[in-house]
Amino acid sequence: MAIKKSELYSSLWAGCDALRGGMDASQYKDYVLVLLFIKYVSDKYANDPNALIDVPAGGSFDDIRKLKGQKNIGEGIDITIGKLAKANHLENVIDVVSFNDEEKLGKGKEMVDRLTDLVSIFEQDGLNFAKNRAQGDDILGDAYEYLMMHFATESGKSKGQFYTPAEVSRIMAKVLGIKNATNKTSFYDPTCGSGSLLLKVYDEA
Repeated sequence: MAIKKSELYSSLWAGCDALRGGMDASQYKDYVLVLLFIKYVSDKYANDPNALIDVPAGGSFDDIRKLKGQKNIGEGIDITIGKLAKANHLENVIDVVSFNDEEKLGKGKEMVDRLTDLVSIFEQDGLNFAKNRAQGDDILGDAYEYLMMHFATESGKSKGQFYTPAEVSRIMAKVLGIKNATNKTSFYDPTCGSGSLLLKVYDEA
């Protein structure tokens, strides 16, 4: 059964709510997006020898789930993310924030409760990405754009300050005339951040 986008969006925003208080929107988005990525690749690629992403032993969302309520949950999540990052050459990409940061996540029981609540949100049955696509759409990409839009609103900025909005990316892809590209055509984004513009150009091509 396909994931309902409305259910996905509300769950992700609930994850943001679980982190409020210790940091502003420009910071807690990183925690939510990292967990979203780990949950997605774990559901989609775990135990698949031909997968695009290698989900190693000790580096899946299931390993994070087992840490709920434990005193070392923050450190444990960092270790799990580190294993996934190392297995896929994603060091300094998905492991740039620490889930063991007391300044942002609180100390002792406060951190344990906050991270346990956050992990619980992502383990809901309604957030099973094993069937990834919803009505032919890229549900992970849509979730990312949804979060970017709301983070921008929360921090009083326009979404264009976080990433190139999908509407702009699609128009730029059409203006480029990329549909007439040959196998020798190349394109690049000199200010690439999330990669959303490159993905829209690729889709257009």
